[in-house]
Amino acid sequence: MEITTIRFEKPEDLNFILGQSHFIKTVEDLHEALVTASSTLKFGIAFCESSGPCLVRWSGNDQELIDLAVQNAEAIGAGHSFIITMREGFPINVLNAVKMVPEVCRIYCATANPVDVVVGRNEQGRAILGVVDGGSPLGVETDADVAERKALLRRFGYKL
Repeated sequence: MEITTIRFEKPEDLNFILGQSHFIKTVEDLHEALVTASSTLKFGIAFCESSGPCLVRWSGNDQELIDLAVQNAEAIGAGHSFIITMREGFPINVLNAVKMVPEVCRIYCATANPVDVVVGRNEQGRAILGVVDGGSPLGVETDADVAERKALLRRFGYKL
């Protein structure tokens, strides 16, 4: 097996979810889950079909985000993987809805960080082995860091 990494290409501020599912119905069900979870979310979805015509299936409500999801899906090329690119919302706003879609098997990451996708390739095709999500820890938070973390969550409106 050949193992490589593929950089997820995106603007710095863009959030995305990378996962695995198991059926062509994934695209429509993810679309419905996202619009139900957030009426303001802008998103694009790409799904790598792994049998039959093996197409990258897509959906969404923002063409730029659809194009970005498709571009990354083609680069990764792992069967049954899906990508959701999003703006005007965060993964935390939709992640439970995404995980509840019956076809979804796993989530590899949900982030705005730089991500390298670890991909294995053999004669059958490609598989996502994991992700490198952002950087490694540089230390342990101090009392001042704890206060800043709590203030950040309140600025975002996630805590009172």
